[in-house]
Amino acid sequence: MTPPAERPGDEPGPDQASSAYRNEGIRTLLAMFEQGDPDEHQPLGKILQGLQESAFGVFLFVAILPSFIPIPGIGGAVSGPLVLLIGLQMLCGLSRPWVPGFIARRGPRRGTMHRFLGRIDRPLRRLDRMLKPRLPMLVWPLPARVFSGLLLVLVGILLSLPIPFTNYLFGFQLLLFALALIERDGALMLFNWIAAVAACVFFGLGSGQLASHAVDLFQRWSGGL
Repeated sequence: MTPPAERPGDEPGPDQASSAYRNEGIRTLLAMFEQGDPDEHQPLGKILQGLQESAFGVFLFVAILPSFIPIPGIGGAVSGPLVLLIGLQMLCGLSRPWVPGFIARRGPRRGTMHRFLGRIDRPLRRLDRMLKPRLPMLVWPLPARVFSGLLLVLVGILLSLPIPFTNYLFGFQLLLFALALIERDGALMLFNWIAAVAACVFFGLGSGQLASHAVDLFQRWSGGL
């Protein structure tokens, strides 16, 4: 379903690049969960297997699923650390995600993903007609990946904080990040950058929670080294 990996020296033309991205776009994401046993467990490692440029986007798409669970505290506690993991890897300049084994073996049931995709099917298919590979300098080059990773780290921290009524808000924002990465859409990524900076300023720096929580996380991680 996905094209073979490009050799390091290959530079595909615009039509070839567009085709490759579309093969890993929203339609492929929808097709992954349309058929099969609803109770079948979908390991994250299997979902990401074979994906190329869109692997970070699909990883993020799956990671934010718990943030839409209407139970206070549950979504952020699960999705937040996963978003942090993705953001840190992009911040370090990785071109593909590294998934620890204990996470790779876990994942949603096919029926859970199917229900979630069913809820957002109509807007997702509308976006499928609007999104396309464009402004690649805002998506794939190292500086763009690093900046996106930094913002994902900050939004992931915000998502993990007990800020009332924000799970859906941050979840939707991260969904747009995932779609920009999946479809290689630099225009949507630019919108995400602006929205994420605004969210960090309004919810994080304005209340001081983002900075204090980031310092607390750093102290925990450094203490465990």
